[in-house]
Amino acid sequence: MKILIVAERRDGELRRVTAEIAAKAKAFGDTEVVEVTGTDRYHPVAHANAVVARAKSSGADVVLTGATLNGRDLAARVAAKLGWAYAADCTDASVKDGAFQVKRPMYAGKVRATLRVPTPAVLSIRPGAWTLPAGTEAVKPAAIAADASAEKLKFARFEPTATSGKRVSLSEARVIVSGGRGLKGPENWKMLEDLADALGAATGASRAVTDAGWRPNEEQVGQTGKTVTPDLYIALGISGAIQHLAGMTSSKVIVAVNKDPDADIFKIADYGVVGDLFEFLPAFTEAVKKTKAGA
Repeated sequence: MKILIVAERRDGELRRVTAEIAAKAKAFGDTEVVEVTGTDRYHPVAHANAVVARAKSSGADVVLTGATLNGRDLAARVAAKLGWAYAADCTDASVKDGAFQVKRPMYAGKVRATLRVPTPAVLSIRPGAWTLPAGTEAVKPAAIAADASAEKLKFARFEPTATSGKRVSLSEARVIVSGGRGLKGPENWKMLEDLADALGAATGASRAVTDAGWRPNEEQVGQTGKTVTPDLYIALGISGAIQHLAGMTSSKVIVAVNKDPDADIFKIADYGVVGDLFEFLPAFTEAVKKTKAGA
């Protein structure tokens, strides 16, 4: 089976999801990693045309992209242009009897579906869904030129590059500290940021928080925000509405802190703390700092 992986960069660096897919795809068959060049940002038509041309010329059976904002857009366009089967936002995939068997959430995360996807196919894979083994060789994608004829189309779609200070972006983060209305106001967000900095984590927020203007929209986790799959997700003052859970239930370990013992977030949490955030956060942050300092 011939696998074509489309690499993606952020701020000049290859995104971690590209390496995750490349490492896993070796088990599926022969792999080729390509990168569309010739544009200063993601261009939907130009990039899709370039990938379609490469898929045809290389005899690819499957095209894999990361399930990022750009990756999902690209995968759907490529599948439509090729007339291939398509599965989005996959959390796992394996080859069985010449077809792909994929797992993906459905109905706002309330259902975990296992689907059989016949080849040829296009799949987008969630960042963090596949573990990147230590010592994995760096990915060196081959350059393919963007379709210059599409450049006359004056539109583009790309992820915001602005992040909070030096913190890693949500989609790349292995640890995320997320806050909800339990923080009571934007003036208290510094407490959450202190914990995030101590852990080397990204910061996230519930929809209620971004709707209230406490935090920028790019930090929203949930059905209408970003879907994340970190190793550790810490939910602070988040009740656990289904829309939020849809974006983070694939996290490997979930820690929830809420004063309401009946909060829905505790139903999916691996560890739960029932208590006052304003007492817990400073103490926990100090404990993290001491542990990292070896005290």
